[in-house]
Amino acid sequence: MKVLVATGRLAEQTVRDSIGDSADVIVVDTEIAAFITPRKLMDAIKRQFPSFDYDLIFIPGLVSSNFSRAEEELACKIRLGPKHAYDLSFVIPFADNMEFSSTVAACELLSDVRRELALEKISELEDNSIPTMQLGGIKLGGNTRMKVLAEVVDATGLDSDSLTKRISTFIHKGADMIDLGASLHAEPEDVERAIGVARSVTSTPLSIDTLDPLLIERALETGIDLVLSLDSNNIDILAPRIAEADVPAVVIPDSGKGMESLVANIEHARSLGIRKIIADPVLDPIGHGIAVSIVRYREFHERFPDIPVFFGIGNVTELIDADCTGVNATLCGIGADVGASILFTPEYSNKTQGSINELKRASQMMVLSKERNSSPKDLGIDLMEIKEKRRRTDAVMPESFTEARDSKMWKLDPSGCIRINIVPDGSGPGGYILAEHENATIVGSSAGEIMDTIIEMGLVSRLEHAGYLGSELKKAEIALKFNRSYSQDDVF
Repeated sequence: MKVLVATGRLAEQTVRDSIGDSADVIVVDTEIAAFITPRKLMDAIKRQFPSFDYDLIFIPGLVSSNFSRAEEELACKIRLGPKHAYDLSFVIPFADNMEFSSTVAACELLSDVRRELALEKISELEDNSIPTMQLGGIKLGGNTRMKVLAEVVDATGLDSDSLTKRISTFIHKGADMIDLGASLHAEPEDVERAIGVARSVTSTPLSIDTLDPLLIERALETGIDLVLSLDSNNIDILAPRIAEADVPAVVIPDSGKGMESLVANIEHARSLGIRKIIADPVLDPIGHGIAVSIVRYREFHERFPDIPVFFGIGNVTELIDADCTGVNATLCGIGADVGASILFTPEYSNKTQGSINELKRASQMMVLSKERNSSPKDLGIDLMEIKEKRRRTDAVMPESFTEARDSKMWKLDPSGCIRINIVPDGSGPGGYILAEHENATIVGSSAGEIMDTIIEMGLVSRLEHAGYLGSELKKAEIALKFNRSYSQDDVF
């Protein structure tokens, strides 16, 4: 397919650098590419390409004119390219086998298509994968995707409503399994109640998280799917019940001991009839031997490739003051290398909120990375939240300009004051912005719609007040998007 890319004078070099020799370029008589019109395009074609012979013309993704008549005259498709010229190198290779749009920018269209194709491939690979163990409808081990086990901390101490909300939130975020953490003061009836509440919320596999034999026995009686955890102190007591129920159990080394303790506990559990074993070599936090523990994981998987491995990522993310997105992605990659089957996180502290979704997406990225025998990049899905993969073109400082300054006079708006706040939806990014005036309370999900409504209702009358509200509303919108707290007039 012969492709022609239309651009303005300012972006010409950027376009040429991006497309190389994969397409031809036509420079239209306008400085700004987004201002290209059908007439300007046709005039440029007549001047520069009198013998026109192209199958597709890409115009900038920000152009809003209707090019249908130009298409008819040229007998050539005219479609929106990407919004930014540097994305052309990713768009043009799809020109031969993809139908682009005259209303949706190619970068947005291609992003959705690539993501959809990536998710379809992940689903296909999981359907065809061969596990070493099944847990309900969940595949574990083998060449299956690593599964996310989300712990509800102190599940036995939460009231039913709080527990229901926590589990529902975790499922919404992408948890494959739910772990019910037992408090130090939990009683068997607390465990039974927590399992009952969880069963009413979800059909995903449930685990009980405790070393207390009495609590584990009650969990087994109540139909738990997975036991966390067994060591030399409780194996003899619990093995007959676990073997009878044929429930998988996570086996750990004795406290302060390493690989040989883990192997000994696994062998002992097997000798007592436990068939389904998941091993936890224990991932130590940074500053407490993380490198040694990663080596331990690798050695264990090489010795026992058929035993699913439990990878406690929460041990690291909860104990480092760093944004958890990159930490989770890196640890997930390490987990894939050392044979992890279960990625465990409590998503407990404020700084680790989002870990469930991040681990789910990272585990999907590792599936595609392994399938393609490549690094986990350019997959169609990613974990780019704050940083940019490609920076947009920056402006150049003009020779003459007016320096901005704060106003020395601030007058109260006669239309009244407006208090802004947010109401998160509780399950991750998203929620509502609240704008409260003495005569009205406005609720919306974007700064633009809130501001439009404020203006329409006549709740603002001064330009400086409108500018201030726009700034604060946008801060509130960004806070919701990134699951951050918001306080009016505070620095974001």
